[in-house]
Amino acid sequence: MRAPTAALLLLVAGAVAAAPAAAADRLVILNKSDDTATIVDTDGGKAVATIPVGHGPHEAAVLSDGRTAAVSDYGDREKPGHTVTLLDVEKGVKIGAIELPAGARPHGLAALPDGRLLVTAEGLKELLVVDPKARRVEQRIPTFQDVSHMVVATPDGARAFVANIGSGSVTVVEGRKAIRQIPTGKGAEGIAITPDGRQVWVANREADTLTVIDARSLDVIAAVPVASFPIRVKITPDGRHALVSCARSGEVAVFDVATREPVGRISIGAAPGERPEVVGLLVAPDGRRAWVAATKADVVAALDLEKLAVVGRLVAGKEPDGLAGAFR
Repeated sequence: MRAPTAALLLLVAGAVAAAPAAAADRLVILNKSDDTATIVDTDGGKAVATIPVGHGPHEAAVLSDGRTAAVSDYGDREKPGHTVTLLDVEKGVKIGAIELPAGARPHGLAALPDGRLLVTAEGLKELLVVDPKARRVEQRIPTFQDVSHMVVATPDGARAFVANIGSGSVTVVEGRKAIRQIPTGKGAEGIAITPDGRQVWVANREADTLTVIDARSLDVIAAVPVASFPIRVKITPDGRHALVSCARSGEVAVFDVATREPVGRISIGAAPGERPEVVGLLVAPDGRRAWVAATKADVVAALDLEKLAVVGRLVAGKEPDGLAGAFR
């Protein structure tokens, strides 16, 4: 893909392997009903800190410094959120908050390598470009779509893609404006981009499908059936597999990215009385480990991606959802 021009303000999104990391591999688990973030040491599976954040935290992303986590304080209908909370993952403390426009309802996050952050403002139908160091919003970019929920960007930074649940679409943002609305399927929510930047995968939760988009031509190149209620999608660092959390079946479906064929499904399971609804997904940089939040069961399942099996259960707070990681 061509390098972005100087006018383009969006840079690389996603994890940055070369950034300084915390002293140990740590997960950030957001507990929606507790208004907290729990930091867990992955080596021992033990919580090292639980930190109060804003109301209704939904998503988290580790910034380019490798140790600061941003948390979207989504709120609820009665009390819409309008902040992004910043945490020091290594020290396990809150270090500040960024005020967003009133009614923002921030949700999806994508960290940029220059330290900035992309934030979807669902309540305003906007994508925000935020400077965490200056604690300010740099740009407000309208999506013109309903319930703009999650966001990713191409590795060259030329384009960002916003999944819109209410409109069943993906908004393509280039520079300072939306350049295309791509219909994908009812309830477009989860979204991921392959490491080579060539494909965008969208989970359409109500349609029970995945839509695959060519990130350069913006053509829809495939529609893949997947049950039941696909809500998040992540691509492994080697680009070989797509992981999809299927909320209603309590499973993680695994697909071959090249063929788009199913590889297998990992059942999260549940103890008696538990509801194994799964949402948030995180894949480790080594591509061998992953975690999925079983929101209604109040646990996070640790997955072995080579065995396609659950290998552990982490307990955080009430309704764990968004996940992020700071890795060595």
